[in-house]
Amino acid sequence: MSSDANLNVLWARALLEELVRGGVRHAVVCPGSRSSALALACAHTPGLRTWSVIDERSAGFFALGMAKHSRQPVVVVATSGSAGAHLYPAVIEAAMAQVPLVVLTADRPLELQGWGAPQTVPQARFYGEFARMFADVGLPESHSGAIAHLRATAARAVNTACRAPRGAVQLNVPFREPLAPVAQDFGAEHLTALARQGRPDAPLTRILPPSRMPEASGLDAVRARIAATERGVIICGPRDEDDGFAEAITALSLATGYPVLAEAASQARYGGGPLTVSLYDALLRHEPFTRVHAPELILRFGGGLTPKSPQQWMDGSSAELIVFSDEGALYDPPHRASVVVEGSAVLACRALTEGLSRGAGRWAQGFMAAEHVARRALESALAERPDVLTEPRLAREVVAALPAGALFFVSSSMPIRAVDAFAQGGGVPLRVLANRGANGIDGIVSSAAGVAAAAGRPAVLLSGDLALLHDVGGLVTAARARVSLTIVVVNNDGGGIFSFLPLARTAKPDEFEALFGTPHGVDLSHAAALAGARFHRPTTPSALRTAVRTGLEGGFHLVEVQVDRATNVDEHRNLFARMATALGEGPWV
Repeated sequence: MSSDANLNVLWARALLEELVRGGVRHAVVCPGSRSSALALACAHTPGLRTWSVIDERSAGFFALGMAKHSRQPVVVVATSGSAGAHLYPAVIEAAMAQVPLVVLTADRPLELQGWGAPQTVPQARFYGEFARMFADVGLPESHSGAIAHLRATAARAVNTACRAPRGAVQLNVPFREPLAPVAQDFGAEHLTALARQGRPDAPLTRILPPSRMPEASGLDAVRARIAATERGVIICGPRDEDDGFAEAITALSLATGYPVLAEAASQARYGGGPLTVSLYDALLRHEPFTRVHAPELILRFGGGLTPKSPQQWMDGSSAELIVFSDEGALYDPPHRASVVVEGSAVLACRALTEGLSRGAGRWAQGFMAAEHVARRALESALAERPDVLTEPRLAREVVAALPAGALFFVSSSMPIRAVDAFAQGGGVPLRVLANRGANGIDGIVSSAAGVAAAAGRPAVLLSGDLALLHDVGGLVTAARARVSLTIVVVNNDGGGIFSFLPLARTAKPDEFEALFGTPHGVDLSHAAALAGARFHRPTTPSALRTAVRTGLEGGFHLVEVQVDRATNVDEHRNLFARMATALGEGPWV
């Protein structure tokens, strides 16, 4: 039927039209009755691809993964009642990681609120401070001014989701019955063309963002500080954008002579330049090295740091800290930054590079020589047991199996720490993503599936077993979306990260195991069967590489690697000790 023949349908269509005109290209829809007009509008709006996800919690993270990869806002639709509450964890991650989402929560009309109507809860400001914007668009009205207001509100919402700091916005959308798209006379002929169609080639209301170019005078002062300082470093935390950051950081490091300490998910480690340091965690744990290599200036990019050693090294130094904030968020827990540069980090790097040509001197050579020593020690230690898959070896092998340009999603907790600490960087460019806003393990499978869906090509996820079990519904989401996804699961039968904490030594063994170790005893082949994924259980490094490469050929794969949680702490400590012994007292040039 024509959308103009039903007021609910016309209302929902106008809303989705404006979101698409604002840049939305994907919608994730959960089943529900009250949201039926929104679901149908998603399916029928030109320029919008609609994905059906059964579980709202999985849907939120699936949309998050799509938005992380595309850097475009993604719509997620939930029906009334508690359904929208299941999106809360994804909204929190979107806020903390600056990922644009538009959450549409269908609702019941005002006359049903507060009187015991089923599937009715207060939905206003459902997500509190984690939503960048909330608006109740009101009940559908056959009034040109009301429809124009709806369109303008939608345009404003998508703009707010994309404006720094990015995040989720909530539009609450109540509907009266009949919810089915039956014909009804509501005076459609009296609506203006602007209300019916909006502006076909643009959002109803355009909001121009401020310039992304950092202030020139501030950059001049930063450049002068760099020119006067030889002992500087560039530290890069997690960053999602695929915007030429690695190239810009490489040029800046070569111009300044500063080594780059780049996390795996920073988009600067893989495909980075000759001064990129991967094994910085081992170097910064080594007191003789840090004593000699005390920086005087630190240029800080990206989100919160995963390992503790670089943050402790920065906090313990007297170096001046300059923070580059290209999403409007600040990452400076000890409040040490003397300058915060807002705007595009890539443009800032390019501007700072002009007029600088220090090159790699003894300061940078010291970092690179020390990493070379640490790398040889690590490789030697791993070569002593060539057929054994430990957690550090597993992370290293998965990265080594990835071809140039591969999509790699890494779970929080131990997987991202193992990749950061032990997986070699280099000239092979990879797109590495992770949910490092709130640093949780929830929604990991769904997020990775969303990345694969948005990219339209195979992706690899490295996950812990608890993160997988926490998002079993994500396996169903990935299967229904028909994405090409290979999930490598580190199965140590529980929560391995807690064994690294002091309570592992102070708690009673049986209490620690029950409350923190949390063994599950689940045969993960059944999880693969549940979702129709092809199952692999490699037991050697070469078999693991083969399984990853097979997965990258396409389809849905679950690769389980069983490791011993009881020995994992010793594995990590022994590798760090081998690298420390090799580093010795220097010199490292």
